Amino acid sequence: MSSTTERQYTRDIEAAGEPMEPGPDFVRDVDALGTLNITEDVRLADGARQLTLNMGPQHPSTHGVLRVILKLDGEIVTECDPIIGYLHRGTEKLGENHRYAQVIPWTDRTDYVAAPANNLGCALAMEKLCGLEAPERAQYWRVIMAELARIASHLVWLGTHALDIGALSMSLYCFRERELILDLFETFCGARLTTNMMEIGGFSRPIPEHLPSMVRDFTKVFPHRQHEYATLLSANPIWMARTKGVGVITKEAAISYAMTGACLRGSGINYDIRSAMPYCVYDRLDFEVPLGTHGDTYDRYLVRMEEMRQAIRIIEQCLDAVEPMDTPLMAYESSYVIPPHKGSMTTAEDMQRHFIWVIKGFSPPVGEVYVAIEHPKGELGYYIVSDGSPQPYRFRIRSADFVNLSILPHLAQGAMLADMVALIGTIDIVLGSVDR
Repeated sequence: MSSTTERQYTRDIEAAGEPMEPGPDFVRDVDALGTLNITEDVRLADGARQLTLNMGPQHPSTHGVLRVILKLDGEIVTECDPIIGYLHRGTEKLGENHRYAQVIPWTDRTDYVAAPANNLGCALAMEKLCGLEAPERAQYWRVIMAELARIASHLVWLGTHALDIGALSMSLYCFRERELILDLFETFCGARLTTNMMEIGGFSRPIPEHLPSMVRDFTKVFPHRQHEYATLLSANPIWMARTKGVGVITKEAAISYAMTGACLRGSGINYDIRSAMPYCVYDRLDFEVPLGTHGDTYDRYLVRMEEMRQAIRIIEQCLDAVEPMDTPLMAYESSYVIPPHKGSMTTAEDMQRHFIWVIKGFSPPVGEVYVAIEHPKGELGYYIVSDGSPQPYRFRIRSADFVNLSILPHLAQGAMLADMVALIGTIDIVLGSVDR
């Protein structure tokens, strides 16, 4: 903030004076859509006033269609009740009524700001069910795309979180870099948002020749751009005032509410599935797990910022390892994967297998599996039960932001009304994933 702007800000505060007390019949709709709608004005026995306020479901800071019912004593939140389900589409039940390969595109529509990560968890669960492992080269590219999705997801979080608190410029900067990542996704698979990128057994698409160099260019550009974010926010007095000491999650509370991701690590608990239970090739990569110390909104901001730096570090290591490789991207020897395109066009056996795979699907062994990955928002788990038919008997998703959202009433207790947007933003939710 410039000195001129700061003086003007100070004058505005002084000119405002003491706030006026509302009259006894004060009931006002702030927004015609019901964004902030005082629905009840109750005088308690001791003369105090309790307001019941609907925040959402059309409120911009709820990051989707989330409704939060607040009970207020003046500006202090005494009760908080998040109401979900406005975006429920029955993704899990849809998964039980489609063949295994048809389920993966549905995962794009849950957390749609990190679609490749959703694809990865689902593909790994199905591969574990079938006793299948993707080739090494495909695993490296899976990690590259998952880490790019991590950065893209954190950029959406940072831009919208800062915008909620009042930093307009951040959303413009963050979405600028996110566009570069979406360009990489589009180059690889032709899609930008709902990518349907990961496949059972690896990748049937070839890696475009110029894609590695495009990823290299991004890893060179992004650290400087991220430094701009830190310069704008990390020491900004308004940002610090709105985030430091706000929404503190103790270690005990984080464990009690089964928090994962940055919400857990911001409280100082070192749990990252990539290092605790490595999948793909993470056990071959050198990276650090950032931890917070105070467990407040500012610490979670710092953790996610460092996660983006570590993601660049992981991507560079994967590129160094995978660029010399000229090995297959798909485990075509397995009957559970789609036959190669060239073989389907030239041999009767592959053509017939391709026809059966597409029309009827494959039948995995009877059994059940649970596979979890480190999604940008925390632990994303897929639970699949197979009865031996081409469709899952049970398909369930453990979405990280759904679980993390459960701590909102605890955080809101005793908080200021103005801090609610910071508390919702710091959890980092996408309602498509919460409601499923």
